[in-house]
Amino acid sequence: MTALSDGKTHQGGNGQVSRPPSAPSSMASDAVATMLEARSVALVGASVRASSFGSRMLAEVGKSSARPRIYPVNPRYAEIGGQRCYPSLTDLPEAPELTLLGVPDATLEGQLALAASVGSRAAVIFGSAHDGGPPRQGSPGSSAPGSSAPGSSGRLAGGSPAPAGTGLRERLASIARDAGMALCGAGCMGFANVSYGLRALGYTEPDPLPAGPVALVTHSGSVFSALLRARRGFGFTLAVSSGQELVTAAPAYLEHALTDPGTRVIGLVLEAIRDGGALRRVLGAAAELDIPVVLLTAGSSAGGRAMVAAHSGALAGDDGGWEALARACEVHRVRDLAEFTDTLELFSLGRRARAAGPNGDGAATLRAGIATVHDSGLERAYVVDVAESLGVPFAEIGPAARDRLAGLLDPGLVPANPLDVWGTGADTRELFGGCMLALADDPAVEAVALAVDLVHEFDDDDSYPLAILDLAARTTKPVAVLSNLASAVDPDLARQLRGQGIPVLEGTRSGLLALRHLLDHARPKGGEAGLPVSAARLPGTHGARIDRDRQARGAALLASGQATGVALLNLLADYGIAGARSQAAGGLGAALAAAEQIGYPVVLKTGEPAIEHKSDVGGVLLGIGDVAELTAAYADLATRLGPRVLVCQTVQPGVELALGIVRDPELGPLIVIGAGGVLVELLADRAVALPPVSGAEAGELLAGLRVAQLLAGVRGAPPADLGAVTQAICCLSQLAIELGDQLEALDINPLICGPGGAVAVDALANLRVLGS
Repeated sequence: MTALSDGKTHQGGNGQVSRPPSAPSSMASDAVATMLEARSVALVGASVRASSFGSRMLAEVGKSSARPRIYPVNPRYAEIGGQRCYPSLTDLPEAPELTLLGVPDATLEGQLALAASVGSRAAVIFGSAHDGGPPRQGSPGSSAPGSSAPGSSGRLAGGSPAPAGTGLRERLASIARDAGMALCGAGCMGFANVSYGLRALGYTEPDPLPAGPVALVTHSGSVFSALLRARRGFGFTLAVSSGQELVTAAPAYLEHALTDPGTRVIGLVLEAIRDGGALRRVLGAAAELDIPVVLLTAGSSAGGRAMVAAHSGALAGDDGGWEALARACEVHRVRDLAEFTDTLELFSLGRRARAAGPNGDGAATLRAGIATVHDSGLERAYVVDVAESLGVPFAEIGPAARDRLAGLLDPGLVPANPLDVWGTGADTRELFGGCMLALADDPAVEAVALAVDLVHEFDDDDSYPLAILDLAARTTKPVAVLSNLASAVDPDLARQLRGQGIPVLEGTRSGLLALRHLLDHARPKGGEAGLPVSAARLPGTHGARIDRDRQARGAALLASGQATGVALLNLLADYGIAGARSQAAGGLGAALAAAEQIGYPVVLKTGEPAIEHKSDVGGVLLGIGDVAELTAAYADLATRLGPRVLVCQTVQPGVELALGIVRDPELGPLIVIGAGGVLVELLADRAVALPPVSGAEAGELLAGLRVAQLLAGVRGAPPADLGAVTQAICCLSQLAIELGDQLEALDINPLICGPGGAVAVDALANLRVLGS
């Protein structure tokens, strides 16, 4: 018989999840490694005043189990708590490996410069580094009147000043970079290296900190503190509140975390991409190690981006950059903190799912997915509704499982998945445990959840928790409790279950999404040449062939400033993207000759280079069938918009897509696919990816669009040639690889897709400004 206990285990499950091998130590910079595993720490601004920041900072570092050498620095005190306090960093007996700056913004610059001058390898800036104006002349590190911050005592030496007129944050970053220092912050809560035993914090946090397999980096200090105190089924190897990331960004902390074999899950709460190339590499490395990455971002809406800019000065781009990065690096992207914590718990505490295999008789597996067991018919229906809206699949169980269930259930209950078990209420533990085991034994079931409200039972009935523990002991598949209402969960019971390796998911929506992430992580992933998708996306690892002659031709055209109209369509054709036959004309005679060569009916468009969106100004005239109609159409356009026109082939009607390249400031060129024509902005139906994009990936991007139903053919319309559409996407991806550095954006709209192929009808290129 399995009994409940308060014992803790961080492995969870049956141990089938092996710890990843240690990543190469070269991934982590020396300065960041020194910061996170510092053996000596200077605390500038340490204080004896109870509840002051300097007092808390000193107390928190003093709780470090690594027992670093601690040097309080403040000229106001000779000692603090029986420990010697030094007037200045220059008075310390050694160069501190890490310096914590608990000082007002007015003295930050001088104190950071002083830390650099004495050879400190890293620093944490807790304050916001708000620029109140240029530093005062004289002693740049002198104390603000009435503050507890130490001055430089006139001993500042070395360091190269930032250019005059720069802001405080830029000057701080310049000091740290020039000295080769790692810098956490500004505007942060610090960090805790739980594996090593170092607490570089300025605020009181739990002692001990929860230990476990998660490496957390968050731009939000509030989220950092909340997660440290969440009392969920996960703990940390490393937790970093990185703040403004003036010098050291999230990828550097993650690189170090991947060198810790205890790191089995990564959690990120970020509001902007900084050092995009490094972030892409480290997320790809995590995917290669099969370490799940759970990502929550802020700033996807226009209002959110404005708040991000006001909060940290970061320029949060459109959500497409995050979307592309998550897709490329197999990141599990979540939408709120409830989904974030449920997903972290499931990956941290539970077992990993395995993709469903064939049935025992060798037949193909029925639809794979989760199985849930309920004690309420209404709640079962509710979970089904939510799961369907979220795309969470339920396994289609086979006849053997249905027969086993029928032998266990009370009369009138249907053996199915999801399963309503509640009948007479007799033998609850055996009934629920047996039903869950019957489901777990079905090959199509990838994970089992006991979907009950884990409330406090006033009669001390522990049948439900004992039933899930019985199941965990008899199956190797992932098991979890799925609660519908977080506030109703019995915290003591949840703690005991988590201590036995059973995740307790605290919401219907968030829990179902966590289960979907678990299943998605188990799905086979493949890129070109059998490489994992992540490997195919890592810079320098993909074998994309560069056609140097074609690249040179394209670069010359873009540099000439003539990449418009026919020339741009010809460039697309050079990359394999079919375009409507077109000729430019500067007068009626040339337009008539072009139409004769192309063949009526034709389309007449304005060719004036200053007009980017032709349809917006009535600059596209369709279905011109003869010379008379063309003469009248030309006169109209020439009068309204100018004499230059394009005479174009009439393309057979089809579904209109928009394909494009847009440059992300951190990630480089992105491929964008969406509904085209005049609906491109109204529908906002689009998918974004990082190049290179393979044919299979292009198909997945298309399948995720609402317009995919039109491509498949509706109401008697023939389906589009999806092979031609995916080929066009791959060709555009290759163009982005070869010419993306010269483009700010490239827009193909529309790409008309029909049974005969995919044809680019119009295109627009915006060149990248040199040096941007």
